[in-house]
Amino acid sequence: MQASLRCIAQSCGAHFGIEEVLYNCPKCGGLLEASYSGSFAPANELKRTFLDRRLSNAPLDQSGVWRYRELFPFLDDVSHVVTLREGNTPMLDGPIAAAYGGLDRLTFKHQGFNPTGSFKDNGMTCGVAQARRLKMTRVACVSTGNTSASMAAYAAAAGLEPLIFLPHGNISFGKLAQALEYGARTLQVEANFDEILALVRVLAERLGIYMLNSMNPFRIEGQKSIVIEMMDQRDWRAPDWIVLPGGNLGNTSAFGKALRELHALGFIDKMPRLGVIQAEGSAPFYEFSQRHGEGAFRAIAKPETLATAIRIGDPVSWPKAWHEVQVSNGVVEKVTEQEIADAKAQIGRCGIGCEPASAATLAGIRRLTAAGTIAHDADVVAVLTGNVLKDTDYIYRYHTGQLEAPGGVKIDSKFGNQPIVVPNDPDRIAELLS
Repeated sequence: MQASLRCIAQSCGAHFGIEEVLYNCPKCGGLLEASYSGSFAPANELKRTFLDRRLSNAPLDQSGVWRYRELFPFLDDVSHVVTLREGNTPMLDGPIAAAYGGLDRLTFKHQGFNPTGSFKDNGMTCGVAQARRLKMTRVACVSTGNTSASMAAYAAAAGLEPLIFLPHGNISFGKLAQALEYGARTLQVEANFDEILALVRVLAERLGIYMLNSMNPFRIEGQKSIVIEMMDQRDWRAPDWIVLPGGNLGNTSAFGKALRELHALGFIDKMPRLGVIQAEGSAPFYEFSQRHGEGAFRAIAKPETLATAIRIGDPVSWPKAWHEVQVSNGVVEKVTEQEIADAKAQIGRCGIGCEPASAATLAGIRRLTAAGTIAHDADVVAVLTGNVLKDTDYIYRYHTGQLEAPGGVKIDSKFGNQPIVVPNDPDRIAELLS
């Protein structure tokens, strides 16, 4: 199997060596993706291999990413791989959430069960493997939280120096704590995510640092495994819809690429539709979709949302994501801060829990079923991208009626669960509980 980097721009399509340090096409500036030429093993044979590996104690086979390595064969030497047993995330039924979203049934694919608590681990293990292959010693990312936590962990495990750049005062401490614990050198820049990303791209080229944000094509290859594992867990029966949050749009790009490849190789017999959900104050992809992709993509200079993982106004992967939405006959929707907060509480009532950005999926499903875009009896998988403990301050403030949206607008605690102060008196407490 021959691997290369291919420009996704239809007017270009240039190929480059798999070991070149590139994030954009040197010829036209387009985004790059990993491309493969040669013959894959038959789908039925690979399905059997993937199933057999679940009984293996080999580290690569125990990884819910590298178990499927034949479907992203960019690496010629697996000794470069560092795995923390990422992936292996469950499919969970959420009946309360389904009813709230207007569905007969809803299944969550919960990426918060990953080693650092988010989907970023699926991509980071591949990105760090490529960094080691290229003999890089330092890796960097710009992050509002989850990427930094994941990169710090995998870089530390790989013996690389992690450098993290983040917006000053605009991050969940639960996520920042992870990066600090894993030994990352952390720089808080007085700018927003998109401004910092431009800054770090200059520094990376000047100082020879390998960037591991979602424009890195090997991150996308790893994130394909989320969908591959999902289909494996469903015995290769594709759902009608896969709904996911939209921030930097790396997952949208990865999911669409995975679905196209799985369908072409005969693993699945239909293409699910993608539903991409953005927060109202950070929804440039939604606005672009409302113009049906016509005209220039308009970034948002000051994106706002309490769902910090998707607070991105200039998503770098939007060209890839728009292609995947079109190919899958998908849709893009936006939801309010109130809708996200209420949906998050409903997911919690299922005994599942997630970070705020993840709950955008259920909020979006509720809108899409109400509009008739998603049928009430549709087979839907919603992806929860992060763990419930990623942003505990948000949870406490919602349930105690203290949560405010950007601009100071109070969020109504419709499904609040206020803690109660009681005296040290068994009679009084018994009376209260009865």
